[in-house]
Parts: sequence; C-alpha cells; structure tokens
Amino acid sequence: MSQPRIAAVLIVKNEGENLRACLQSVAGWVDEIVILDSGSSDNTAEIAAEFKANYQVEPNWPGYGRQRQLAQDRVTAQWCFWLDADERVTPELQAEILQICAAPAGRTVYAIPRLNWVFGRYIRHCGWYPDRVLRLYPTTLTRYNDALVHEKVELDESMQVQALRGDLLHTPYRDLEHYLVKSARYGKAWADGRAARGKRGSLLQGFGHAIGCFLRMYVLRLGFLDGKAGLLLSILSSHSTFIKYADLWLRGRTQGKPK
Repeated sequence: MSQPRIAAVLIVKNEGENLRACLQSVAGWVDEIVILDSGSSDNTAEIAAEFKANYQVEPNWPGYGRQRQLAQDRVTAQWCFWLDADERVTPELQAEILQICAAPAGRTVYAIPRLNWVFGRYIRHCGWYPDRVLRLYPTTLTRYNDALVHEKVELDESMQVQALRGDLLHTPYRDLEHYLVKSARYGKAWADGRAARGKRGSLLQGFGHAIGCFLRMYVLRLGFLDGKAGLLLSILSSHSTFIKYADLWLRGRTQGKPK
C-alpha cells in the first residue's frame, strides 16, 4: 500500500518576504503545495511557482474561515497540513508528521505546538506556548468553520485531538508597526463579526477585558519570565483587546453631523 499523500495548504496575501523560507521547510517531503492568494501585489506568485505550488487567486475576500474552505477545496492529497507563510517546520515536527500520516489513528485531528518569536526572543510564557493549533487532519474528515476571524477546525464528538511534540516556529510580527497594523485588522474583523450578529459593545466592557487580559498574560501565565518582551506583549495585547470593544461600541452610536 502506498504512503498517504500530504498537502501543505496556505492562504496568503503579499507574503513575499516570508513565503520562500516557509516553503523551503516543507519542500521535498510534502506531496502537494496548495496556495490560495487573496490578491498579492508583490512577488508571492513567483515564489509559489519556484516550488511548483498549485497557486490560485481569490480576490473577493470572504473571511478567514471561508477562504480556508476554498483552499481546501483545491486539495487532492489525503492529508491537509495547514501553514501560515510566517511559520517554519522544524525537523522534529517533520518526522512526527510523516510518522503520524503513515499510521494514523481513526477520526483524529492533530494539534501542533507553536513557538513564537516576538520582539527579539521566543515567548515561552504569556499563554503563548505551547500555543497548540489544529493544523493536521485527513482531508475528508473535517474543515474550517465560516468565521470571519479566529477561525477554527470543525470538530464533533466522534473526533479526538492528539497533541504532537515537534514545534512549529512562528514569527508573527516584523516590528511594532507590523504588530499594530495586524492587530487592527484582526480587531476590525472581530467587530465586524459581532456587529453582524447584532452585538453591541461598551467602553466599560473593553476596559474590563483589557485589564483581565494583562493580568492573565503577565501574572497568571508568567509573562514576567519572558522579560521586557513579555511585558511589552502583555501591554499591547491588553490595548488590542480594548480597541476591538471600542470599535464595536462606536458602531452602535448614532453618528450625527457636526454643527
């Protein structure tokens, strides 16, 4: 019996700076690379061609969950292994994935620990490690939900989740500006989703959640052990939490014309 085929699957936009290193970490051991681009203007397409990826463009952005569904529709392999362009597969994780796919457990989705490099160091506290993400599963078993942001793999009671040990290395932010831009984008998508369901926000809610976020990350989850990077990350995360509630609150206000 032949070995199961594995597809590395990505959704991207303007990831030329990251994509080559990401694809180098899977080249040679995955059988298929599927990339769905939402409209890059950089050299993302050229890099995808270097690795002979199944590269297609879907410019009408439907949200993160739906975009992942559209990408999975293009997969022909038996296994989906999801990656973001700013992630790298370690040799330990590669070996573990190949072993799992050769002798899989029934109706199982695999959670991969992600080690984040943020503000000059790997963050091992703040609730950011092991930061397990569900990224490996049989293609016909499941898929992502329809969420606009913070999308999740759909699970039912018959499925089990198995945690892997090998790390997926993640460099989510180039610098502080990149953090703020990325955070604002996710915050807007979060507020879009809540507003679409008729939800309202308040500044008091935002303040309470922001304080809770800081205490949880820096104190309860030992962010202080990550030094100044842990402090900065905890402060910025609480700020981002407040901003998304403030955005939702502003949408509920009647906007009159200034006199």
